[in-house]
Amino acid sequence: MAKQRLDGHPEPAAGNGQHTAADEPHEGENGSDDLLATAATVGVVAVGALVFEAALIPGMVLGVAAMLAPKALPKMGAALNPLFKSTVRGAYRLSEKAREVAAEMQEQVHDIVAEVKSEGDAKVEPRPDRAPSQPGA
Repeated sequence: MAKQRLDGHPEPAAGNGQHTAADEPHEGENGSDDLLATAATVGVVAVGALVFEAALIPGMVLGVAAMLAPKALPKMGAALNPLFKSTVRGAYRLSEKAREVAAEMQEQVHDIVAEVKSEGDAKVEPRPDRAPSQPGA
């Protein structure tokens, strides 16, 4: 009678040294079983949260995001680096253009103020037909 292991499978014949393909565990079997078990657990928890308390869903989403963040952020950072550089470059060009426009406007305002001031100085000159009046007279 053949001995059986704890998992219910018979032990290979001890003495002949021959192994068959049925004696070896299949490659990838444990990995896919673990993945399937994890997916099933997450699914059961999600359905339970949905049935009992829908307010738990955002917390679960945050938990999954926190779990995936260390793996995804470096990749996202590398992908977003060119976009960030072009945004900074555009903002710098825009600020330089705004400075030019502001300097041009300031120059025009100074010209207008100088023009108004010179017109005001021309009006203040005393007229020769009138003598200045004495205070209190």
